Amino acid sequence: MARVLTPQAEDFPRWYQDVIAKAELAENGPVRGSQVIRPTGWAIWERMVAEVDLRIKDAGAENASFPLLIPQSYLQREAEHVEGFAPELAVVTIGGGKELDEPAVIRPTSETVIGEFMAKWIQSYRDLPLLLNQWANVLRWEMRTRLFLRSAEFHWQEGHTAHATQDDARAYARRILHDVYEDFMANILAIPVIVGRKTTRERFAGATDTYTLEGLMRDGKALQMGTSHELGQNFAKAFDIGYLGSDGKQHHAWTTSWGVSTRMVGGMIMAHGDDNGLRVPPRLAPVQAYVIVVKDGEGVAETAAKLHDELRAAGVRVKLDTRTDIPFGRRAVDAELRGYPIRVELGPRDLKEGNATIVRRIDGSKTAVSVDAVAKAVTEALETDQKALFDAALAYREAHTADASTLAEAIEAANDGFVRLPWSDCGVEGENEANTKGVSVRCLVRADGSVPDSEDEEGLVAYLARSY
Repeated sequence: MARVLTPQAEDFPRWYQDVIAKAELAENGPVRGSQVIRPTGWAIWERMVAEVDLRIKDAGAENASFPLLIPQSYLQREAEHVEGFAPELAVVTIGGGKELDEPAVIRPTSETVIGEFMAKWIQSYRDLPLLLNQWANVLRWEMRTRLFLRSAEFHWQEGHTAHATQDDARAYARRILHDVYEDFMANILAIPVIVGRKTTRERFAGATDTYTLEGLMRDGKALQMGTSHELGQNFAKAFDIGYLGSDGKQHHAWTTSWGVSTRMVGGMIMAHGDDNGLRVPPRLAPVQAYVIVVKDGEGVAETAAKLHDELRAAGVRVKLDTRTDIPFGRRAVDAELRGYPIRVELGPRDLKEGNATIVRRIDGSKTAVSVDAVAKAVTEALETDQKALFDAALAYREAHTADASTLAEAIEAANDGFVRLPWSDCGVEGENEANTKGVSVRCLVRADGSVPDSEDEEGLVAYLARSY
């Protein structure tokens, strides 16, 4: 496999690009920063969408769709928001061959246009909370791009909600943070994340509070996997999102926004991949079991089809490969590259002994199993390997998390992963200094690991790292 992929230890960025190319996940589009997500990569994203969407709906939000083009004046109504996004905006000035009366911005995010319609739809406290989500593509004119991680155009979900009180908005932003995002990342992506509060410097433009989930990649760099924001009343005042309260008085609503994107595909690649390619968590995998005919004849294809049907009936997402005109080795390598959790290999020799060979991608083991016991063995292995992948990622993170007592120590240790430093020993000045050396404060947590209400709380711990 070393001839197929650059080893991680030799050149991690090149390994990442090799995996994306060889596993046929994505490639660069014709416009700088755009990406074409190929069927293998899109299938992984579809599974992410399904799992996250289920959790969003369980949290009470409903899906809707809002315009791709936003009047430029909308963004200018919330000053901090437009200032934060100004360098990344793509502006349309001509439509139908004519100059537009007002330029339109291709959405970098949709707070402004959704805020406009929230103001129309909300009249009284009985209309609250209003819980909306949309699955969409957005455009941010990034200067330095990388497939999945930082493309100019990317796919995501963006949730936008309005509430009667600040406490209700905060509780909902945190519900999304934990019950939707953290649960998905831990239990489906098998990625342990540090959940904390962004510093003032790092928070979302226009937000009053930003909460984040930070994963550690296998090169020791952090990746922001998702964020949830309290927007206070900033957007409500800019767009006049008001309601008549039960007290008979007019009030401004309190709003939130939150999102995860195709960046999670990149995170999955870098958190779990090895020198043989992807290792896709079984609960996420579009193909959980890959039944492959090694060589046809003597009833092999018929038995393979039967195994396929049995696995499907057992609830396994399964794919059958009977392409014996393609060398078995090439097909096995492709399956390794794409990270299929289980391969069920069947040839005349196996069948003569009444067995099939189960190859597990996560631990690399190969086991001869009775044909009659394949379905049971596969379902058990999938659950075992899901936990094994999470445990391995957690062990890696713990081994690459250090404690520091000074900023200088933290900056040095950040070359190898997360560093914990008392926030009181860092502060805003220390954060600025760390940034000049390529290190950022990824988030703040309490000593017990919980999410603080303010960065001014006593005893907070800062997590520092180099990051994507």
